Amino acid sequence: MKRIVQRKPFQVALIAASVLLAAWLVRIADPGILQTVRDATFDQYQRIAPRAPPELPIRIVDIDDDSVRRYGQWPWPRTMLAEITDRLGALGAAVVVFDMVFSEPDRTNPAQIARRLLAGRGGDEKVLVDTLNSMPDNDALFAQSLARQPSVVGFFATGAVSDERPRQTAGFAFAGDDPVPALLRMNGAIVNLPALEDAAAGIGSISLAGGRTSDVVRRIPLFLTDGEAIYPALAMETLRLAAGGSTYILKTASASGEVSGGTAGMVSVKVGDFVAPTTASGEIQLYFKRDRASDYISAGRLLGDQAEDLAPLVEGHIVLVGASAVGLSDMRITSLGETVPGVSLHAQIIEQILTQNFLERPDWADGAEFAMTVVLTALMMAVLPFCSALVAAIFGAICAAIVAAISWIAFQRYGVLIEPVFAMLTGGAVYILAITLTFAASERERRFVRSAFQHYLAPALLTKLEAEPEKLILGGEVRNITVLFMDIRNFTAISETLAPADLVAFLNRLFSPLSDIIQAHEGAIDKYIGDSIMAFWNAPLSVEAHPRKACRAALKMVEAVEALNRSDAFGFRGKGLALDDIRIGIGIATGDACVGNMGSSAHFNYSVIGDTVNVAARIETMTKTIGYPILLSQETAAAVAGMALLPIGELALKGKSQDVALYALVGDEDHARSPEFARLRADHARRGRSNVFDR
Repeated sequence: MKRIVQRKPFQVALIAASVLLAAWLVRIADPGILQTVRDATFDQYQRIAPRAPPELPIRIVDIDDDSVRRYGQWPWPRTMLAEITDRLGALGAAVVVFDMVFSEPDRTNPAQIARRLLAGRGGDEKVLVDTLNSMPDNDALFAQSLARQPSVVGFFATGAVSDERPRQTAGFAFAGDDPVPALLRMNGAIVNLPALEDAAAGIGSISLAGGRTSDVVRRIPLFLTDGEAIYPALAMETLRLAAGGSTYILKTASASGEVSGGTAGMVSVKVGDFVAPTTASGEIQLYFKRDRASDYISAGRLLGDQAEDLAPLVEGHIVLVGASAVGLSDMRITSLGETVPGVSLHAQIIEQILTQNFLERPDWADGAEFAMTVVLTALMMAVLPFCSALVAAIFGAICAAIVAAISWIAFQRYGVLIEPVFAMLTGGAVYILAITLTFAASERERRFVRSAFQHYLAPALLTKLEAEPEKLILGGEVRNITVLFMDIRNFTAISETLAPADLVAFLNRLFSPLSDIIQAHEGAIDKYIGDSIMAFWNAPLSVEAHPRKACRAALKMVEAVEALNRSDAFGFRGKGLALDDIRIGIGIATGDACVGNMGSSAHFNYSVIGDTVNVAARIETMTKTIGYPILLSQETAAAVAGMALLPIGELALKGKSQDVALYALVGDEDHARSPEFARLRADHARRGRSNVFDR
């Protein structure tokens, strides 16, 4: 039993170590479910505390449903886009940005219409065709508008292999290793018409997913690569033009003083005077603000007659042109759960960089999270073996709350993303497995205790012992106990008279009520030895006033035997057997003894050994000589003062070098105050020890 109790801390430690190893392997593999959990956690943080909306010179011209109703379905003629560009330039826009790719010629170009006429009618409309061919090209007009002010157009990065690449408009410098191996790859691109590419001052990627399929946009690549060249995102090109820069400075982990882990992962990018942190693959973690109607200008309003009224909203602003009209398929879901036009995400990136309000996950975040996992697991390992499941659960909940608080403070105050769920789940796994183990071990201990002691202890004591199985210590402990020996008088004559089966039935009939009495008085039955019972008090659990309870049990045992005799419970008279009434002798001694599991680690019995046991056994044998059925040692008699006791004197016990003072137990405290006992005590004193044996 001691081994079971002692193994609990070791077993919990083994479970914790196994869970930690499994958690470490899972963390290295980093399956998609972990990324989903992290994303969901950080999404919730943003919903609780979104980015505060700044007042920055950034505006969005929105091709919304109202604009489409007023000016026709999309795509609009490039002449209308040219008009939008010119009007924004006239209103003082600092940079005009199109979240669009113009990869095909305008279908409304006069030359295009002329070709369609010729294909359909031959040469009958030659005059009309010549007139159309002489008209200005819409794409050329749009290119001229783009060239008149700082402008940016987009391109699509594709996974399909192609030779198409956008024109590079800026230079790149590296701080640290070449970041190309770490950047997200593109195999091809959908680019603008050459005239438009040449006219635009900036060209940037408008791809938002970075190769991911999630509906929620959380990270956007600031740079892409085809393995050789690097291409910036639309937001970066916009910032470069607004800041008057010509070069991007890409910093990798090897130049940051951070641990690179052997990879050339990016750390940050600098354009002009602005620096933005990135993931290792060159993405920016979006920190969303709530979408506001005040950020948008309807394209229909800009094309209307009173466009000059918009000057305060446009002058000196970065203006991005995008679409939210139904059917244009450019609506995106943010971490806040809002559905917004894709163009607004580029605007949010620009805002974050201008305000330097970022969310970032530094290279040490994974290590910090695993360190929290280790600490939480160690705390659970230290607590679980020594407290109840409820206390451990409360402690675990407090630890989890602390981990969550650390994560929240890192997010809210420092913009650092530390994910707490992995540590909580690992600690929870340790808790569940350890509690399951503890429960199984406890059940095993309870089954052992019940099977070993259910016939020897009272149910109340057995329940207590099940709750404290550690009391059963192999090897024993020294305790002050009271030992009782009971023996049947003239058992030899009884065994010679009864058949073996009848003898067993007789013993069972006698021992059953006597055992019940012992257990009812909180005694533990050590063993049945032929016609004897050995019992003790104050082990394995503490029993208050154990000498008195042992004496009360002895008195009840004598009364029970007398009652059995009166009712002929053994059937001696009914069977006509020449046997006297059953008599018993009881010896009780109190003193120190060694109690515990005696035997080997595999086979043992809970018992008691020591001189106190020997004295009790010898006292019981003296009842055969002295006429009283219950005799006590001097230590027991001193502990039961007030009960009806008679001094027998000092007698020599077998195996003892010195005489031992004995006392006869005649009755309980009530009997001690009775006139009958007063007369008996006076008669006993008058007759003295010399006449004791005459009784």
